[in-house]
Amino acid sequence: MPNVRELADSDFASTFRLLTVFAYGTYADYLAEARNLPLLTEAQKNKLRHLSVVTLAAKVKCIPYAVLLEALALRNVRQLEDLVIEAVYADVLRGSLDQRNQRLEVDYSIGRDIQRQDLSAIAQTLQEWCVGCEVVLSGIEEQVSRANLHKEQQLGLKQQIESEVANLKKTIKVTTAAAAAATSQDPEQHLTELREPAPGTNQRQPSKKASKGKGEKINPQSSVKPSAK
Repeated sequence: MPNVRELADSDFASTFRLLTVFAYGTYADYLAEARNLPLLTEAQKNKLRHLSVVTLAAKVKCIPYAVLLEALALRNVRQLEDLVIEAVYADVLRGSLDQRNQRLEVDYSIGRDIQRQDLSAIAQTLQEWCVGCEVVLSGIEEQVSRANLHKEQQLGLKQQIESEVANLKKTIKVTTAAAAAATSQDPEQHLTELREPAPGTNQRQPSKKASKGKGEKINPQSSVKPSAK
């Protein structure tokens, strides 16, 4: 803002510089110019330390305790851990303290203001991100195309199998119907065929013994004459 920038050339130049440190800088920047800047209260120092942790977290997500102790000008690990816990409760960042490995693991941190000289680096980062997105998108499109081709092949195979199954069912149906027609007969006709002999066969002749019986007529000419006395 123009009215704020005018403070840089006024009697409040030191205050403007301190504002710049809180907007873009770190606690180390304040210490480097502490003689020319207003004094800070403990709350203000802790606030600037929180922002300094955010600046470090923007570059790396696992920050060793040694780096934090030096950047924040703290004397021991207890002070460092208390400061990080305060930052977490203030929703400045979210993460965990790895006491075993002596490091801070950051999952999330707030954003800070950027300066004009940072725009080129941000643009470069975004450009690289866009290139990466294009590569991923190209890979996805290739996989989609491959999946569609596989789907078409499977559909064609399915139609072929269904056609073969339909033809096989039709063939089985026709064959079964023909076999049933060949083996099925009228029951009365079948019974008649069993009772009547087949044409061209000789009927059985009754025997002479069976032809003789009671009441058989005798030819008179064949009678026996009486004998002479």
